[in-house]
Amino acid sequence: MNTPIRRLSVACLVLFLALMGNATYVQYVDADNLNSEANNKRVIDDEYSRERGAILVDGEPVAESVPSDDQFEFLRTYPGAGLYAHLTGYFSYTYGRSAVENTENPILSGSDDRLFVNRVVDLVANKQPKGGSVELTIDSNAQTTAAAALAALPAGTKGSVVALDPQTGAILTMVSQPSYDPNALASHDFGAVSEAWTALNGDPAKPLLNRSTQEILPPGSTFKLVTAAAALDQLNLNPASVVQGGTELSFPGITYTLPNSGGGNCGGDQITLEQALNVSCNVSFGSLATQVGQGALEEQAAKFGFGDKLIEGLASNASRFATDGSELELPQLAQSGIGQFEVAATPLQMAMVAAGIANDGVVMKPYLVDTVRDPSLRVLDEADAEEYSRALSTEHAAMMQQMMISTVEGGTASSARIPGQTVGGKTGTAQRGGDLPNLAWFASFAGSGDQQVAVAVVVESATATDDISGGRLAGPIAKAVMEALVSS
Repeated sequence: MNTPIRRLSVACLVLFLALMGNATYVQYVDADNLNSEANNKRVIDDEYSRERGAILVDGEPVAESVPSDDQFEFLRTYPGAGLYAHLTGYFSYTYGRSAVENTENPILSGSDDRLFVNRVVDLVANKQPKGGSVELTIDSNAQTTAAAALAALPAGTKGSVVALDPQTGAILTMVSQPSYDPNALASHDFGAVSEAWTALNGDPAKPLLNRSTQEILPPGSTFKLVTAAAALDQLNLNPASVVQGGTELSFPGITYTLPNSGGGNCGGDQITLEQALNVSCNVSFGSLATQVGQGALEEQAAKFGFGDKLIEGLASNASRFATDGSELELPQLAQSGIGQFEVAATPLQMAMVAAGIANDGVVMKPYLVDTVRDPSLRVLDEADAEEYSRALSTEHAAMMQQMMISTVEGGTASSARIPGQTVGGKTGTAQRGGDLPNLAWFASFAGSGDQQVAVAVVVESATATDDISGGRLAGPIAKAVMEALVSS
């Protein structure tokens, strides 16, 4: 072999090896990253050509693919429109995926490794691979009830409802208002999709935001449940223990005082802890917070989930007791003890507080996906209940249950009474300052034995008014959802 031919052969061999190396890297080493790229048009086209699996609630599809007679073989549709939008998320050719459509995409699209055999069978049969299905934990009746209750409020009202199974952490209801129609983003009319996307993102009401998990707001007096739990543990109190009442709480060396809402005296200068919770006494819980101390109160909040992103599969923000590293002065600590100052929580977080109390002090990790199945409906994965933390001893949880039940039977939470059911609750009316309207909160539980539910509600009025209270606005919504769940 002469020199030019030898050099040419070597060059061809080098190029061939480089080509093989690159192909191996792209096909095997970096395949997952390339396939997960949101802008990978080949992957997007491939997914749109498949029959994507359904997302189910109570056995009925809330997201499914139907045959399409345009450039794609299937169109993603959402029969419930906005009712489940923040749970299913959207599946858009232009704007990608969100929520369960995103986190369960390998199963829904059929690309999950557990569906390898199905893909081979489909390949041999010369058929397009199908995706598997995902069943959510949601109770359709309670979901519809919660959405209808929020929709019945005055126009422009924002709000959220979350219901949990205290014993498992399964999310039974999660509604966020305002919502949006994911069908508008799944359309094959890309011009209309672009217009819908622009409108949704330009809407000041933020309909794409899941207020149940992403919006952290001052929880007001519902946070007194956390303060009471800390006081039972740190100060060795019980429901009959005498605590400070009166009309206002003063602090040494300063003129600022913490008053009660409405200026009342909570029933006297010295009242029981149970009475303090029944009438939602600011003075009592502000005083208890200063006695417990910042560290212990923050630790108690963390046991319920504050400071942590609580759920996988949905966009979420962590609830907050105080800014990291801050050292609260006594008035600030007292305000924190009644759910004000820098305290901010999601509705999911406050549902976990109520659920932990109802579940004898054990807080369960919330989850949304119940079962995952292949296209032949064989179960591939099923959710297991997982303990998040022990927030209270069994004894102290029983005391908290007793005080929340008496708050419904004869206190500020009476709007949640359900005949024939054991119901515990706590109201909250949170101030946000400036011209912003107050927030109406309600945290509650109902039922007994294996049929228990915990519900948290927040209502954000569209107009500033003093006529906002947790018991009047949020309590009836919580009651309706609890009735739907414990009677189903």
